[in-house]
Amino acid sequence: MANVTEVRHDPGPTNTWEFVSPDEAGFAPEGLQEAIEYTQDPVRAGDPPDLATHLARQHGSKEHDDGAILGPTKTHGPVTGLILRNGSIVAEWGEPERVDMTFSISKSFLSTTAGLAWDRGLIKDLDDRVANYVDDGGYASDHNAQITWDHSLRQISEWDGTLWDKPFSAGNPDDVYLEPVSPGTRYEYNDVRVNRLALSLLRVWNRPLPEVLKAEVMDPIGASDTWVWNGYDNSYVEIDGKQVQSVSGGGHWGGGMWISARDHARFGHLTLRRGRWGDRQILSEKWIEMATTPTGLRPTYGFMNYFLNTDRELFPSAPANHFYHGGAGANRVWVAPELDMVVVIRWMGADPFDGFVERVLAAVRS
Repeated sequence: MANVTEVRHDPGPTNTWEFVSPDEAGFAPEGLQEAIEYTQDPVRAGDPPDLATHLARQHGSKEHDDGAILGPTKTHGPVTGLILRNGSIVAEWGEPERVDMTFSISKSFLSTTAGLAWDRGLIKDLDDRVANYVDDGGYASDHNAQITWDHSLRQISEWDGTLWDKPFSAGNPDDVYLEPVSPGTRYEYNDVRVNRLALSLLRVWNRPLPEVLKAEVMDPIGASDTWVWNGYDNSYVEIDGKQVQSVSGGGHWGGGMWISARDHARFGHLTLRRGRWGDRQILSEKWIEMATTPTGLRPTYGFMNYFLNTDRELFPSAPANHFYHGGAGANRVWVAPELDMVVVIRWMGADPFDGFVERVLAAVRS
């Protein structure tokens, strides 16, 4: 059999996307089937399908969050997966064309709009203070004025305030109130602060972020027209005399990116190829390099939401250079560079993920 690395290419348009057999792609078919069946065992299920009820149950009784859902939600589909190698689909299961919430993988699309702004010089330097670009009151305090773009992308901003009726503490894991410390001195995964970044990027672009993403990324990579990026009912601001919705970087209170597994695979392939698609550099390779550089305060986190396998900590069965775009649900877009492979898995629990990785890698024979 020819070495599969000799036939690397990018996926064609949606209606001509090439399928290849596991054997042609360098997998042991029986081993790959075992990995797929592993995901479908009900004991490994992720979040329940009724996400509106699930979110209300998660956030409805917290001390610093009134539990109000601010954006749309929807019921999700079955456990779904897709394996892409050398640009061709090797296997898919569940409902790969179904559009579902993807929770915090929305952050990877958000950070992509930051990358596009940096590539085009709208943001000169990631160590610049956001307040130098955005004058809407959100960075007026002495504390918030210190926040840089890099702080925001790495979730070390410590932004202090309330946005869209949610205080910063509502965005902390487990609704824990932690008095803000100096920006850049503590890592905190925080959706309110992520949403503040989304608003700041809207100010920089002066146009809706979904419009930017569609024109600059999703259309060029051949994504479908089925995805939608939602904000909240109360997240509208005025841009050039028009009311524009600021999108959310997750589904914590509804909203966020709604997308199919197939479109996820295309986005994952773009990051696998370090921002290049065919003969076009959509995102600069330098941006992908920075996005996959560990955060000093959290070495398994790059730019949101690039989860890095530094020291093989996050998924020990894979090499340290693998990474994934991750969100609750669980939703994962796993990128395996040396194998020229992208794997999407949705609605399987987070804990079994490494077992799935182990099985997929065991099935690779060339």
